[in-house]
Amino acid sequence: MTISRRTILQGATATAAIGTFSIGARGQQSAEFTYKYANNLPISHPMNQRANEAMEKIKAETKGRVVIQVFPNNQLGSDTDVLNQVRSGGVEFFTLSPLILSTLVPNASVSGIGFAFPNYDAVWKAMDGDLGTYVRGEIAKANLHVMDKIWDNGFRQMTSSKGAIASPTDLKGFKIRVPVSPLWTSMFKAFESAPASINFAEVYTALQTHIVDGQENPLAIIATAKLYEVQKYLSITNHMWDGFWFLANRRAWQRLPEDLREIVARNINAAALLERQDVAKLNDGLRAELTSKGMAINETKADEFRAALQKAGFYAEWKGKYGDEAWGILEKAVGGKLA
Repeated sequence: MTISRRTILQGATATAAIGTFSIGARGQQSAEFTYKYANNLPISHPMNQRANEAMEKIKAETKGRVVIQVFPNNQLGSDTDVLNQVRSGGVEFFTLSPLILSTLVPNASVSGIGFAFPNYDAVWKAMDGDLGTYVRGEIAKANLHVMDKIWDNGFRQMTSSKGAIASPTDLKGFKIRVPVSPLWTSMFKAFESAPASINFAEVYTALQTHIVDGQENPLAIIATAKLYEVQKYLSITNHMWDGFWFLANRRAWQRLPEDLREIVARNINAAALLERQDVAKLNDGLRAELTSKGMAINETKADEFRAALQKAGFYAEWKGKYGDEAWGILEKAVGGKLA
């Protein structure tokens, strides 16, 4: 399968019918285990493309015993709603950002500390290594099963209607939309910004009506949500890396015989690795795409922003919240002291 800018941009605003990627009724009737997998991304995003492929392979390798229906684009509810459904067993599988998962598993968000990772090599070394192992252990304590490989959302960038964000001083007093997560709010308060927690479904309107001056998201989300229509400036800040843990209801997972669990996990983890490659390629091409849509793009220096956070006590505060063990694993992963 080829992932391109055209693939992700097509149908970005279309609302899909529930069960777009569902296996046909005949497969459901013969399946021994019929499970649901929900996510919050458009059908055209690499996550759904690769997930669909993985579920077809799972169905084939299990000879139809396991059928996993894919429900993209928040069809089964908001992130918070679906997380509750996964915990109760109403939904069996779900992909969720560790930063939002932190509302249930506080230390899950340690991988999202501002300006911690310099590049993707550092991200994957950490998340496929000791840091990922630590976070999965924390998630397991919440009675959820989590797959070994985290999927990619991307490095997050800032957009603005007021002007380029070139240095930390440009963030003073800046009204910025952030997701509902203490880590995001804390970081932008450290920059003396005015962060506002707004559901993503309301972001476009909030930008259009100037309730907020800007927002932050990976390039693929900026493109698919057409935020370039209401934001002129795009600053490449790489201020946070964000991914998606592939979660499962533990009881539903344990109901699968061991041989079926192996097939499901192997295919989902393999799909995660392919999705990572897709997102990296997509983001590389999206700069030109967003420029053609009228966005003015500027680069920034991470050291300046990191120094401002250190001066504000941001890293010291979060080291205290996460604890020495988690913070030590993070600093080892990124190769240097943050606090």
